[in-house]
Amino acid sequence: MEEDVKKFSSANWKVGARVEESEKLAIEFWLKHDKEDIRNFEKELLELSTPGSPRYAKWLSPEEVVEKLSPSREAIDVVLDFVVNDLGASDVHVIKHKSVVKVKVPAGAVERALETRLFHHTHAKYTKVDIVRAVEPYSLPTRVARHVSVVGELVRFPRMRFAEVTPVTNLTVSTSASSEWSACGSRYSAYVNPSVLAARYGFAFPKTSYASGNSIAVAEFEEEYYDDTDLEDFSELCGLSQTVTVSKTVGGNSDSYCSFGLEPCIESLLDIEYVGAIAGAIPLQVYYSTSYSLLDLASTLSDADDPPLVISVSYGNDEAQQTSSSFMESVNTAFMKNGAQGISIIFAAGDQGVWGREGLGTEYHPDFPAGSPYVTAVGGTDFVTKSTIGDETAWEDGGSGFSDEFDTASWQTDEVSAYLKTDDLPSSSFYNADGRGYPDLSALAGEVNPYLISYKDGTYGGVSGTSAASPVVAAIIAQINDARLSAGKSSLGFLNPMLYAAGEAGGCFNDVTSGTTDGGYSGGFTAEEGWDAATGYGTIIYSKLEEFALSY
Repeated sequence: MEEDVKKFSSANWKVGARVEESEKLAIEFWLKHDKEDIRNFEKELLELSTPGSPRYAKWLSPEEVVEKLSPSREAIDVVLDFVVNDLGASDVHVIKHKSVVKVKVPAGAVERALETRLFHHTHAKYTKVDIVRAVEPYSLPTRVARHVSVVGELVRFPRMRFAEVTPVTNLTVSTSASSEWSACGSRYSAYVNPSVLAARYGFAFPKTSYASGNSIAVAEFEEEYYDDTDLEDFSELCGLSQTVTVSKTVGGNSDSYCSFGLEPCIESLLDIEYVGAIAGAIPLQVYYSTSYSLLDLASTLSDADDPPLVISVSYGNDEAQQTSSSFMESVNTAFMKNGAQGISIIFAAGDQGVWGREGLGTEYHPDFPAGSPYVTAVGGTDFVTKSTIGDETAWEDGGSGFSDEFDTASWQTDEVSAYLKTDDLPSSSFYNADGRGYPDLSALAGEVNPYLISYKDGTYGGVSGTSAASPVVAAIIAQINDARLSAGKSSLGFLNPMLYAAGEAGGCFNDVTSGTTDGGYSGGFTAEEGWDAATGYGTIIYSKLEEFALSY
């Protein structure tokens, strides 16, 4: 069980009233896997995701995933017996991968069966956001605890990653920039827009058709809804050939929320507007969770009848802020399974440079899940020259570095080794040189030219961050998936071995060779030729990466 929980409080969350006994809670029991089974499954995943392998991109069905990696039948039966007979749950569901038992049960039953106390918590700044968490350790009977890795979500306090908007009047409008900058009107010519991104990265724009079976999704969390009015306003303002629309929402939506509140719906609208603009006709799904739960997101993806082929997630905390290693391992295993089914999982790398959300200290603070070996982490860049589509430099606030939890991945050992031999490195006391290096690649994210968005019923402003870069990369990958599907091939799935193979082949990325991810302070990692711990392999050259992806 989750015995290494680090904390039961957060300065960003205020404890409120104790939960009413009758209040229904959604609880997930994540079951343990045999460690040897996990190692064997990882080997299988690498066979499936490495270009040149005889099994490349021959993704597994949910049934095949269960056959190769799932808890024992005994474990499932013990947990089911506990939730029915001890918790008294009648609403019980075992996901397709057999690794999670989901229940909806009164809070009082949870407190008694898990020997803990549950309270409402509201966010200190975003007071409409309310979550239920335990204020002390939970426990399970020995017969159950031996089979359970994590009970979610009882103890994790998320660091909410809301995008901040810059009013239009705060930027100087460019008068000499190329025509792409005024694609959304001259008033907004200081902002990155879909036409600017297409000019820099070379993807098809507009994308007016799609291959059967293709899809893309974004993940959104507590109160990050979207509204069609802003999607329509953005589409009209930027002259898109078709209005950005959402084909399916999993988990619900409350569009009226986007008309009021503090920076309402900024994060979700940023994601949806740019994925929709770049992916074009490719069906766009929204996965919404009320609980800021990576566990819930992973289990929902695993259980979907028609999961997206790509999903972008602009969410994460420092590894040091995660409640336990058991939690991170459970998330990792779930994302491994998703990748083996042909789903590309793409995360923003963070917006505080090497220092993370913890801030300045005696060591850097790597991000999770960006530091997970089983996701693709997207860092940030700026144009070297404002409003000039051309060379990019590392954005100083782009998340970057080396994981303290996870070893250097097998598909990046040469790249990491080469980078660690460069001259301009920070003191080794600040980072784990044996850790998984990230980001894997990057896209525009910085404040030199923020992204233009529509929000709050047609208000326009600028947003910066890897929260913008991640959906851009995801939408580009969706376009490459489209080319593969049209050619009778399968989706790209777990991306990283392919991306690093493309990087080694050369020509698939705009190499970023300047800038440091110091978070505006000192230290940080410097961009160098080839892969580096500031921007990964750099930014995508669409035609070359598509050509490489189609060659396997």
